[in-house]
Amino acid sequence: MAKLVDKTYGDALFELATENNQVDTYYDEAKAVLYILKENDDLFKLYNHPKISKEEKIKVTENIFKGRISDDLTGFLVIMINKDRHNIIKDTLEYFIASVKEYKKIGVAYVTTAVELSDAEKTAVVDKLKNTTDYVEFEINYNVDKDIIGGMIIRIGDRVVDSSIKTKIYNISRELYNIQLA
Repeated sequence: MAKLVDKTYGDALFELATENNQVDTYYDEAKAVLYILKENDDLFKLYNHPKISKEEKIKVTENIFKGRISDDLTGFLVIMINKDRHNIIKDTLEYFIASVKEYKKIGVAYVTTAVELSDAEKTAVVDKLKNTTDYVEFEINYNVDKDIIGGMIIRIGDRVVDSSIKTKIYNISRELYNIQLA
């Protein structure tokens, strides 16, 4: 249920951004607000505290954000607080940011290798991903996991390409296990 609600609010914010021709502005501001919420647990606790009134939560929100981000995004946060949706502000902003990335054809990839990649190898990975997907730009999160032995695992959204040695060994052992001896 929460996913449906944050999607609804995220879609509304995206629609507002496109209508106002402010996609880049709202995108940057949403990232900044999300960063502030993630870095300041006390603010998120304040939003979720049952004994603090909506009016006080709105006043705090306006004090923090008014004049620093667009009035539309500040108003959007106020609406979410007014509608008792303060607990999904982070999820909504994450959904909105992901929607903008899709709109701008920015892919988010998670690349796992057994060893650290050189800059040239990272560039080659990005070039290969650009050539094999519809994305024009990538944000890549690199991770080193010695357990995969060698090769690479790439995840973009719900798609995974696993060419790790660990997986290949597992698949071979599974095939060998299934062989029936006569």
